[in-house]
This record gives sequence, structure tokens and C-alpha cells, in this order.
Amino acid sequence: MEKSLNKAKIAPNIPNKMGTKPIGRLLFGMAVPLVISMLVQALYNVVDSYFVAQYSDSALKAVSLAYPIQMLMIAVSVGTSVGMNSYISRKLGAGEHDAANRGAANGMFLLFVSSLVFAVLGFFTRPFFKLFTDKSDLLEYGVTYLRICMWFCTGVFLQLGCERILQSMGKNGLSMTTQLIGAVTNIILDPILIFGKFGFPALGVAGAAYATVIGQWVGLAVALVLVLGKKHEVTLSFKGFKPCGETVREIYRVGLPSILLQAIGSVMNIGMNTIFARVLNDDGGVAIMGVYFKVQSLIFMPLFGVTNASMSILAYNFGAKNRLRLTKAWRLTLSVAIVIMLIGTIIFQLFPDRIIALFDKDGSITTGGTAAFRIVSLSFVLAAASITNSITFNALGRGTASMIMSLIRQLCVLLPAALVLALVFRTVESVWWSFLIAEFVAFAYSFMMLRRIWKKDIAHLPDGAEV
Repeated sequence: MEKSLNKAKIAPNIPNKMGTKPIGRLLFGMAVPLVISMLVQALYNVVDSYFVAQYSDSALKAVSLAYPIQMLMIAVSVGTSVGMNSYISRKLGAGEHDAANRGAANGMFLLFVSSLVFAVLGFFTRPFFKLFTDKSDLLEYGVTYLRICMWFCTGVFLQLGCERILQSMGKNGLSMTTQLIGAVTNIILDPILIFGKFGFPALGVAGAAYATVIGQWVGLAVALVLVLGKKHEVTLSFKGFKPCGETVREIYRVGLPSILLQAIGSVMNIGMNTIFARVLNDDGGVAIMGVYFKVQSLIFMPLFGVTNASMSILAYNFGAKNRLRLTKAWRLTLSVAIVIMLIGTIIFQLFPDRIIALFDKDGSITTGGTAAFRIVSLSFVLAAASITNSITFNALGRGTASMIMSLIRQLCVLLPAALVLALVFRTVESVWWSFLIAEFVAFAYSFMMLRRIWKKDIAHLPDGAEV
């Protein structure tokens, strides 16, 4: 007893890197894996749309209409996985390995059940597409593509679950491996299955859907090998499994807000598509919208990688009551975010016609797409500040302020502004200004809230060591 007490007295305290490592190196080291992972996901969405556009202009429009439902599937799978990740990490930190294992099994069970719900809904895709179009080719392309993606969506749901199990143990490199292999598989199969290369039949838009789901299932196979084939702190097993109500509640306590926040983007896409297709009766706007959101993700994903990495740094130093490190981390995150979005703005201002032409087989959307890219990119720097502040609110435990930010940016201001502009000016081009209006309102709100929260929660904190 005495020996162990003496040992405890002389055991050194191991400092946490988020409280000691220089902020610049810390942010860079934490952001790079996240940025790479997010860019991989964005890239294969862009490549998918590129090959679909080479096949048919109508196919591109149909895939653009299907995108909000794909976003909704990702919202549910990612949100549930985030809740599982949080639960497992907390139980591992508390040394409760049995509970962590229970969290993994229950989380994967919830993901499997969620995927079955979407698979069943896949039988009812035609009424969804009829909300936006009565054109038979668009309907058939869209129904074919979305049904395949929904019927076989179990692959992406369980793949994301396995990735989060690996991430909960700090094994981000293994998680990234599954994403890379799945994305590369999709990219390779796209031209083969769409156009019928190497003896395969030309499946058209169905080929794009099959390439997507095969890539997801290959990623799942690799993820299962990594999770089940090695000895980890967490063991995924369904031997004698029964759903645990308490564990499920804990998973959704964190996961449900994440699902709702991500689903906002899906609702926004549906609303904008409705304005283009039904108010303005312009399928070109739908196609441009689909291309824009996939291409802009190549700009926004690095931003999200940096801001998500900074959230842990901000939260840690807020908890440690170190105002100097907190302030420095916020300023550096904001500066990097602005630089990223300035680069994006320059690209979208100088080369919009070349970008949109990659997805425009018959030249029908290049002029409209060029205008859209130039108008919307004017809001990028404002978005950089708003998103940085939103992440800061989360880090400080002010989730409500962050949620209001998301609602302003994507729903409460954006959609009404888009509808008014469409009704007044009756042009697709006028609708794109709604993005700038929404970002300006969100920017103003974010700094008003940040100033209030900073005065209340941060200004009185001791300086601490900057490091």
C-alpha cells in the first residue's frame, strides 16, 4: 500500500498536447487527416457527377434531384455513427471496456436497422421525383439511380459505423484507409459500368449507382477486416446480443442533434430544386445546383477539416481556462478559414466556365453555371467567418447558437430569399444571390453572438500560458 502511494506521488503528470503544443503545429497536425478524409469523400461525388454528365444531360439532372435523399441517408448514418463514437470514446476513457463493446454492437445494430428503413423507402422513389418533374426521361433516370443507391445502402451505413469505431480508438489512419479504398473503387468502376468498358454492359445511370454501392460495400469489407481481424480495445461481437435501451438513448442523445443539423442541407436542396423546377420551370437550375454543391465541397471540405480540428483545441483550452491559447486558436482558425475560402473565391471567379463545362455535355448549362459560380462564391469569405464562429459556439457548449447559425445559412433566410427573388425577377440567375444574402445575415448574427458569449464566458478567464 505504502509503495503504491509513493509511486503515485512521484508519477509525473503527462501534459495533454492540446494544452501545451504550439497552436499552429497542433492545428495543422490535427486538421490534415480530417481534410484528406473529407476531400476523398468530396472527390468521388464530383467524379461520379462528371461521368454521369458525359453519359447524358438528363441523367445529370436526375442525379442532382436524387442528391438530397443521398444527403439524408448520410445525415442519418453519420449522425448515428457520431453518437456511437462519442459513447465508445467516453466509456474507453472511463475504463469501461464492456460498455464500450456494448456501444459498438448497439451502434452497428441501429445503423443496420436505419439502412433497412431507407431500403424499404427505395420502393417509393417515383412520387419523390414527381414533386420536381413530369419529364419521363428524368423520372426514369432518377428512379433507377436512387432505387439502387437506397436498396443497397447498408454498405455505406455499416462502413461509416466501422470507421467511427476505429476513430473512437484514435486509429484515424485505418479509418482513412477504408474511405480511400472505397472511393478509388467507385472512381474506377464509374466509366466501366456507365459506358460498358472491358466487356461489361453499358448500364448508363444504373452503372453510376452500382459503382457507388460497390465502392461502399468494398469499403465496408475492408473496414470489417480492420475492425474484426485485429485485436483492439473495442471488440465488435453480436454473440448473445440484445439491444440495450440505455445505450441506444445515449447514442441518440449525441447523434440525433447531429442528424438534424446535417439533414438541414437535404431540406435546403429539396427547397431549391422545387424553386427551380416548379416556380421557374427550369431543369437547368437543378443541374447547376447539383454540380455546384458537389464541386464546392472540394473547397468547403478543407474548411470543415480545419474548423472541426480546432473545435477540440478550443474546447480543451476553454475547459482549462486558458484565455490566451483559446484566443490564439480562434484567430488562427479564422485566418486559415479565410485563406481557404479566398482561394476558392478566386478559382470560382476566374475559371467557372471551365469547371462547369466538365459537366456539360451539350453546352446547355455552362452560361448559367458560370453566373451561378461567380455570384455564390462572393459569399465564401463570409461563410468562412460564420462556420468558424459556429464551431466556436459548439466548443464553448453553446449548441443552440450553432444550430440557429445553420438554420439561418441554409433554411430560414436562404429559402425565403430564393423564393422572393425567383417570383420577382423570374430568372435562375437572380436566385443565386440568396446565398450571399443568407451568408451576410448569418455573419452578422454570428459576430453579435460571439461578442456576447465572449464577454460572458471568456473575457474574465485568466491569461494562462500562450505556448
